[in-house]
Amino acid sequence: MTELEPEDAKLLTLARATRARVGAPDGAAVRDTDGRTYAAAGVSLPSLSLSALQVAVAMAVSSGAPGLEAAVVYADVPGDSAGVAAVHDLTASATVHFVATS
Repeated sequence: MTELEPEDAKLLTLARATRARVGAPDGAAVRDTDGRTYAAAGVSLPSLSLSALQVAVAMAVSSGAPGLEAAVVYADVPGDSAGVAAVHDLTASATVHFVATS
């Protein structure tokens, strides 16, 4: 893994903690353009399935975030095209980092 900038390393800490607290396969955190952060775990229900990154983006949007600066996903298997698309729907230039748990 390449070294994350200090502000992005904070997102990794939030993503790891959220994943561990919930016992989910993935955790994610995003930072909006106002500096607020949102952390989430994936949701897997019979009628709803969202990645951690999708949930974090939805939390930011529903809280009125004007845009996103960065996102970090901490997962067993990095990669989430739908989550990345959601980040870039809000801010095309936002950086998304994937960090594998192993």
